[in-house]
Amino acid sequence: MTANGLLQIGLFLAVIFLVTKPLGAFMARVFNREKTFLDPILRPVEKLLYRVTGIDEKHEMRWTEYAVALMLFSGVSMAVLYFIERTQKWLPLNPQKLANVDPALAFGTAASFTTNTNWQAYGGESTMSYLTQMAGLAYHNFVSAAVGMAVAIVVIRGIARKETNKLGNFWVDTTRSLLWVLLPLCLVSSLFLVSQGVVQNLKPYTTVQLLEPHTVQVTGADGKTTTQTVTEQVIAQGPVASQEAIKELGTNGGGFFNANSAHPFENPTPLTNFFEMVLIFALPAGLTYTLGRMTGSRRHGWAVWSAMAFLFLVGVGATYWAEARGNPLLAGTDQHASALHSGGNMEGKEVRFGIANSALFATVTTDASCGAVNGMHDSFTPLGGMMPLINIMLGEVVFGGVGAGLYGIVIFVILAVFIAGLMVGRTPEYLGKKIESYDVKMAMLAILILTFTILSFSAISVVKPFGTVGISNPGPHGLSQILYAYTSSAGNNGSAFGGLSPNTMWYNTTTAVAQLFGRFFMIIPVLAIAGSLAKKRIVPESVGTFPVTGGLFAGLLVATIVIVGALTFFPALSLGPILEHLLMAAGKSF
Repeated sequence: MTANGLLQIGLFLAVIFLVTKPLGAFMARVFNREKTFLDPILRPVEKLLYRVTGIDEKHEMRWTEYAVALMLFSGVSMAVLYFIERTQKWLPLNPQKLANVDPALAFGTAASFTTNTNWQAYGGESTMSYLTQMAGLAYHNFVSAAVGMAVAIVVIRGIARKETNKLGNFWVDTTRSLLWVLLPLCLVSSLFLVSQGVVQNLKPYTTVQLLEPHTVQVTGADGKTTTQTVTEQVIAQGPVASQEAIKELGTNGGGFFNANSAHPFENPTPLTNFFEMVLIFALPAGLTYTLGRMTGSRRHGWAVWSAMAFLFLVGVGATYWAEARGNPLLAGTDQHASALHSGGNMEGKEVRFGIANSALFATVTTDASCGAVNGMHDSFTPLGGMMPLINIMLGEVVFGGVGAGLYGIVIFVILAVFIAGLMVGRTPEYLGKKIESYDVKMAMLAILILTFTILSFSAISVVKPFGTVGISNPGPHGLSQILYAYTSSAGNNGSAFGGLSPNTMWYNTTTAVAQLFGRFFMIIPVLAIAGSLAKKRIVPESVGTFPVTGGLFAGLLVATIVIVGALTFFPALSLGPILEHLLMAAGKSF
């Protein structure tokens, strides 16, 4: 670990702190329908959309109606994406003449992008046409993020409102998320990325002659190996910058290229690397201020932000330490950072980013359910790879996904105040609302769905040939690969231990199911909690009320998150990355 690396991590968190209030205040104005500087341009567009689609802007929904609208919209969108993938061979904007996507892969990808997971069991440049990338995948990058924001706003309204069953309109909230927040920010961000060298065109791939031809071993269909001389290279390109911006801002993570944000056409410089990390955290951080402002308790919003920031610092610190200390199996090798080399474990990392920014990116992307990567998590040390895994297992509430992080942390807030209430022997309260058995049951249902999905699918995969055939390493690292796949899927993250080969019927189907469970089986209990809170009356504070605005609350919230995650997943982690670390220290690798 170096002073330079620590400084970059500190600078990143400082920038996130600075953008939290302006973004959060802006979103509060948007969803409260207060005037903003974009109204002269966007308000007429919004009204036109409502007129064309027949939406009554003033109609407000109960939580059940909101859930039905959300599910129908997501289901139809998923079906459209599946159709585009299955017919892309005959559709326009396919200069490479790529074939239709296999049914199992198309289903898995459609579920993945609909749920904001963006799990990719394919190489983007060799599988998806430009039309599929833009009209299919990029479209879902926008709308899945907008749906997450809409649910977060409903939860905030549920906390803020009293004695009502009206929580807003799904179509209005989604439209405003797109028009006022995602589209303007992505337009500016895309132009910045283009200025830094990110590709944006519709040209066919370019074939170039290699300056130094080289030979490769090729195995034919008959099983015989022949030697071939390679003299040409195909350089993939396309409309990358426009997808890269929403990929990060919407905490989606699906890369245009197979190498994702390690590819120089997606992430060419240290500046774009820093900028993309800021995009990932910007909206989730801003929503904590939106929570405080819309509920009338800004201090509560900052307390939630502080708990998230503390968990982030612990995670990035542990990951950076594990990667910077290097591999103990390379005894006698100088692995210290110096002017001549990065030091530490550089396996699977880009030289232009180094240890600190690789560890920081891995932490940010798994904290925020983004899934974009600028290095190979499978090549991290056992403890370094365990931290991104733990980030997802905690529910990705360390800032979290756009919207998903906010409504995920509210679940833990409810559990935290419930525990506090038990400790003092009175009915727990949250910002004047009494937390009752129904609210706690719904919160636990959301948590148990994640746990059940991850552990059940992982257990089946590690004992059946159709699961173990996909792993590239035996022993505990193979378990980590499978565990990471289902944790990432159920947590709607999308990153992976790249050593697993997931493009099989088993993994395409089960990861898609895990993604759908992790998204919608969590959203429904969350909406039920919002509906329950909105119906409650405000109870005046008393001397026995547990404050949710200070350090004590932030500490209890952190403890609740960590304990729930530790008790649930510690046995699996013990058999995976922890065991691998102990064996590696004893001189054995996998």
